[in-house]
Amino acid sequence: MAKQTGLAALDQIKQMRAAKIAAAPATPLTTQQLPMNQLAQALHPESQYLRIVKVIEHFDNARSYVLEPDTTRGTQHLAYFRAGQYLSVRLQIEQSYVTRAYAIRSAPALALKDQYVLTIKLVPNGFVTPYIFKNWQVGTQIETSAPAGELYVQPLRDQSTIVGLAGGSGITPFYALAQAIVDGTESVDLTLLYGSRTHDQILLDTEFDQLVQQSDRIKVVHVLSDEQVPGYESGFITADLIRKYAPTTPYSIFVCGPEGMYQFIDQEVLKLKLPAGRVRHELSGNGGAPDQLPGYPQTAKGKVFQMTVLLQDKTRTIPARSDESVLVAMERAGIVAPSLCRSGDCGICRSRLVTGEVFAPIVKDGRRKADQDYGYIHTCVTYPTSDLTVEVPIHDLADQFG
Repeated sequence: MAKQTGLAALDQIKQMRAAKIAAAPATPLTTQQLPMNQLAQALHPESQYLRIVKVIEHFDNARSYVLEPDTTRGTQHLAYFRAGQYLSVRLQIEQSYVTRAYAIRSAPALALKDQYVLTIKLVPNGFVTPYIFKNWQVGTQIETSAPAGELYVQPLRDQSTIVGLAGGSGITPFYALAQAIVDGTESVDLTLLYGSRTHDQILLDTEFDQLVQQSDRIKVVHVLSDEQVPGYESGFITADLIRKYAPTTPYSIFVCGPEGMYQFIDQEVLKLKLPAGRVRHELSGNGGAPDQLPGYPQTAKGKVFQMTVLLQDKTRTIPARSDESVLVAMERAGIVAPSLCRSGDCGICRSRLVTGEVFAPIVKDGRRKADQDYGYIHTCVTYPTSDLTVEVPIHDLADQFG
């Protein structure tokens, strides 16, 4: 009896559905985007097309680039962001397609006026920054991702005081945060310990002084590694130095700087014995010298392997050095491969290891456990240790970039 009642109810539902379909108008569905989709597209575009409207010289090895939307290529307004996030810049350098992540050093409020500012330091022996310094000028068109990254204040996660530890161009996300404190976008206290080599090479020194004068919630301590000057700390940013300037109340630590700084700071921060979740790192980008990391098979050191890349219906075999990531090998060969953070975190470069052996440093391996079990890798922080075959997915970023 119960079964028959259930079948009767099901038939009734089917009849009601058929009646509603028959009564519906035959006019085509609207092609207009829903407001929620429009907002998502504005905040998280796959690509932003920008142009340089101003270049600011800081030193011989540091410049700021002011960017606005390139309306001729379809970007009408810039995506909003959180102070501390970065843009992944997409470049074609000769036959190589590469990406690099640069923190946005301007305030989020400036994005509402359709401007970003990127401050970039020259790496003389690098691949990308010499190209930028040579080619970027007023009028240059560039392509970037939407703002990304996790080095921003989240009240549910972070304390009301941020102790920032910065080195070199790692000052830029903290400058954005300081501006956001001044204009009221962020409501936190910032104590910044900023490491530089000498006092005359402190990036954004004058600009930070102006922000400090505008808000008593911002404090900057300069730490000089290569000289001793009255009024400055000397040496490196150590646990003792952090204790000296950190408040007695709970605080969170944000870290941004070069790869060598992370390796040193991580050991110093451990000495503070902070509760879990109190320390956050900016992504450091693709690091070198994997053979110096724990677990690296020394038999692979200094070798060049053959890597077969499967990209949709294309197959290419290219050389892959053991001291460079799988991603870099593809970029050198002119293969358009997806990437964003270049630090093993975001998963944009996730690919399948079909055959071969690789090394992924524990400190950078941001894969899920299932990906580790089923042979997926993050190409940006994975190094070949034998001949290998990798299946790379087609991604919108790669499609548009290429």
